[in-house]
Amino acid sequence: MRISARNLSDYSWLVRVFFWNQKRKYGQVLGPGMLWGRSPWVFATLALLFGALDRKRSPIDPPLRSLVTVRVSQINHCSFCIDINSATLLKRGVAMDKVLALQHWQDSPLFTERERIALEYTEAMTRSDGGVTDALFHRVKSQFDDDAVIELTGLIAFQNMSSKFNAALGVPAQGFCPVPTKSVPLWPERSGLQAKDESEGSAG
Repeated sequence: MRISARNLSDYSWLVRVFFWNQKRKYGQVLGPGMLWGRSPWVFATLALLFGALDRKRSPIDPPLRSLVTVRVSQINHCSFCIDINSATLLKRGVAMDKVLALQHWQDSPLFTERERIALEYTEAMTRSDGGVTDALFHRVKSQFDDDAVIELTGLIAFQNMSSKFNAALGVPAQGFCPVPTKSVPLWPERSGLQAKDESEGSAG
C-alpha cells in the first residue's frame, strides 16, 4: 500500500472493534480498514453506511448488489474490491461462469433483464465520459421502484468512492477469490442501447 498501516495497538479502541469483527468474518483485518482507521469517525461512519446499503432487507437482492459492486470495482481497477466482492458474489450463489462473464456482460446470455439494466446504469454512473440519460433512467424505473432506485444509486456511488480510494492508495487483493484481478479493460464496448441513448441526448 502507498501509505503504511499502523501497528494494531496504535489504532483507537473504536477502530479495533471493527478490526475484531473483520477478523471474525474474513479471517484477517482488511487493508482498507487499516487506512480508513487513521480517521476513526470517518471509518465508523463509512462502515455503518455500507452496513445499511448491504442489509438483509434491502430492496436490491444480495446477488445483484454484489454484481454491481464487482462491476464498479473492475472499471475502477480496484484489485482488493474485485477480490473481496467476487468472493461475496460466489457465496451468494452466483456461479463462477457468471462471475467470469461479468466483465463482458453485454455479450453473455447469463444475465437477466433486471441485471442488465442495473449493470448498464452502474456503468453509466461510473464512467467519466458518459452519464445517465433519460432513456436509460426510464429503463431503470421499469425494473425498480423509487425506493429501490435510491438504494441502487447509493450503492453504486458508495462503491465508486470505496474502489477509487483503494485503487489510488494501492490496496492489494487479499486472496479471497480465485477470479483474476488484473488486466481489466478500462471501459467495455458501448452497447447499442448506450449509443442510442447518447445520440438521443445530443439531439435534444
